[in-house]
Amino acid sequence: MELSHRTKRKIEIGRHYPLGAQATVEGVNFALYSQHAREVYLLLFDTPDGEPTDITPLKHCTRHIWHCFVPELAAGQLYGYKVLGSYDPANGLRFNGYKLLLDPYAKAVTGKFRNEENLLLGYCPLAADKDMTADLRENMQLVPKGIVIDDDFDWQGDQPPDLPLEKLVIYEVHAKGFTAHYTSGVKQPGTYLGFIEKIPYLRALGINAVEFLPIHEHYGEDFLQDKGLTNYWGYNTVGFFAPEISYSTRKRPGCQVAEFKTLVRELHKAGIEVILDVVYNHSGEGNEHGPTLSFKGIDNPTYYMLCGDEAEPLRHYRNDSGCGNNLNANHPAVLRLIMDSLRYWVEVMHVDGFRFDLASVLGREEGNFQKGASFFDCIAQDPVLSRVKLIAEPWDIGTYQVGNFPVDWSEWNGKFRDTMRKFIKGDAGLVRDFGKRITGSSDLFGDDGRHAYNSINFITCHDGFTLHDLVAYNQKHNDANRENNRDGSNDNNSWNCGHEGETHDHAINRLRRQLAKNHLCALLLSVGTPMLLGGDEFFRTQRGNNNTYCQDNDLSWFNWHLLEKNREIWQFCKRAIDFRQHYSVFQRRKFLEGLGNDTIADITWYAADGTMPDWRDRELRTICFEFDGREAEHAPRNYHLYFIYNADWRPMPCKLPCLADGKKWFRVIDTARPYGQDFLEHGREEFLQPNCAYAAPPRSVVMLLGK
Repeated sequence: MELSHRTKRKIEIGRHYPLGAQATVEGVNFALYSQHAREVYLLLFDTPDGEPTDITPLKHCTRHIWHCFVPELAAGQLYGYKVLGSYDPANGLRFNGYKLLLDPYAKAVTGKFRNEENLLLGYCPLAADKDMTADLRENMQLVPKGIVIDDDFDWQGDQPPDLPLEKLVIYEVHAKGFTAHYTSGVKQPGTYLGFIEKIPYLRALGINAVEFLPIHEHYGEDFLQDKGLTNYWGYNTVGFFAPEISYSTRKRPGCQVAEFKTLVRELHKAGIEVILDVVYNHSGEGNEHGPTLSFKGIDNPTYYMLCGDEAEPLRHYRNDSGCGNNLNANHPAVLRLIMDSLRYWVEVMHVDGFRFDLASVLGREEGNFQKGASFFDCIAQDPVLSRVKLIAEPWDIGTYQVGNFPVDWSEWNGKFRDTMRKFIKGDAGLVRDFGKRITGSSDLFGDDGRHAYNSINFITCHDGFTLHDLVAYNQKHNDANRENNRDGSNDNNSWNCGHEGETHDHAINRLRRQLAKNHLCALLLSVGTPMLLGGDEFFRTQRGNNNTYCQDNDLSWFNWHLLEKNREIWQFCKRAIDFRQHYSVFQRRKFLEGLGNDTIADITWYAADGTMPDWRDRELRTICFEFDGREAEHAPRNYHLYFIYNADWRPMPCKLPCLADGKKWFRVIDTARPYGQDFLEHGREEFLQPNCAYAAPPRSVVMLLGK
């Protein structure tokens, strides 16, 4: 394709760094990496849907980076690229000069990427396999443009809370869904600014870290659009520097940047850290049948891991994420993109850490996971990134690497989730594994220099049932996703307590609330860093859908009316968080051990009869243990906590150990007791009479305080 060179501007050479569009007092420097391109054109626009005002060939290329400087341009300028070269998919090349492409380093975009081209232009595939032949039509008026952004912002002296991991209570939440429902009562629902209005709620609950589902600009897959759905979760990134535009007010082009910064600033003022769920394992362009939005058209064989057969060695995309493609994190240019993006979000956007989606993909070299992969080495030596929170989702569709990440990483502990779900619903043979999980999972993290807090403990997360649905459904109910209920996991380890879904049976509803409290005890009163799924604290339901990734509606959004309806669960959760923060045994850096060096046991295990438990007993469903606080790192000191986890369907009389120095046992928690008595406030613990035994109700958790 030939592009007419239309520009009245004086174009200067510029620099090959930094990549992206860098605004200065004199103008804007543009730099784009493409090793295999033959020609690169910069297109400038005055309006998102207008014709280009300037088409400028980039005549200078340094280290495969095409660059120029345009004087008198300023922040707010709209732009995109066209990149010319061979169209040879069999050998990995997919250049197409008819397609306007988003700069991978764009800090904001003008709108959502929507593949409306087929509809508006009456598209018919040019071949049975539509990637065999390039689509030879212009898309400039349909494609969102990049926006040149000025990084200046009034941070008002912002300082990160800089909380140690062991102090965190993480709240996983969708930035939009938190306030999108009309019941949220905020002035700007579903936005970064609307989220700010709910910060007092998070503080009241005791949350000190939010983990946002992806807020990078993302693309809604074609097959979802065809069904009238969209990618709600956002695990389909197209802009690794750009905040998602749909969570902004859209009052002006690029306002999403300042609005996200405002959210971070206000969370920090409240002492709440910001962790971003980031997706660097794949992009939103999908496989060979997906759209060309950015990377494919700029330099396909650089940005992606390609594969094929002898006849067409590089036509297809390696797919360890299950989302169509693997970004090629082994290539220096792609690794640089990821590192530049991460540093940008720390240094310019002030976030405090990252949770890496399907992080084991980033550790794949020559097809296999490597703890010493280039990506991990780059993070470890980086002076900016090595000091922030790094959390891995330690699996992908082909490997499960829980416990195998480098020493400076924490991990989502999927084994904690699975063990607690099975144990609390009454599965047998789990007490030994329960003991490992409740004490920090030293079997997973204790042999490589890591600590108990490196275990990110969770019962539920965005991917799967909510806490309510975990105790209300035996089966997934994903019909709203329009995939005939085939999507989502079938292995949920859930129990509906005798009835599938909602019921007016008071006994079943009482049992469900009791089991939910049991789960909250396991999560919040164990060693490790807890992560609470947003909305679980007031029993949010998705009506049995365990894969709401495409449900941008009230199925996923927080219904705040449930807060009053389920105040009992909220109050229990709040008190558990408060108790956790008050007692240092739950914030240990070291793993709990059976016997310390000074002969004082950190934790002592008991069977119901007061003897040592038989860990080999495959039918054992009741386990007791005592935390000893005489060696507590912080006040209060010299305390004893005694737990009874009775997952049996029968009541269990439990013998209590005798306390020295005249101390007595007081009841703090009994999840079988009614609202108001299930978790007693500090100073109102109930003295036990007699003080040597406790009859643990069926399917309950009991916690006693020795004082």
